[in-house]
Amino acid sequence: MLELNSSNFDSSVLASSSLVLVDFWAPWCGPCKMMAPVVEELSAELPDVVFAKASVDDCPDLAQRYNVLSIPTFILVKGGQVIDQFSGAMGKEVLRARIEKHL
Repeated sequence: MLELNSSNFDSSVLASSSLVLVDFWAPWCGPCKMMAPVVEELSAELPDVVFAKASVDDCPDLAQRYNVLSIPTFILVKGGQVIDQFSGAMGKEVLRARIEKHL
């Protein structure tokens, strides 16, 4: 899992040739804690996808840039463009389907 910050976001996410899932989260967020193991499992099961996370506490500029109003928020980026954005806790298969439709 790639840890994002303001200095590595563009090079790690926008410049990637792969599909990238960015998980905007915070350590105090209950639903974020529920989603963490789900995201970890999917990162092992979907090797063609880059999984990354950005703490809204540490990177408020990134949260603002992507209009993150609630967490967890997930963005899918392909070719430097956000192709999907969604929020909230969900089951593993729901998240997998949301990712796989963009592969």
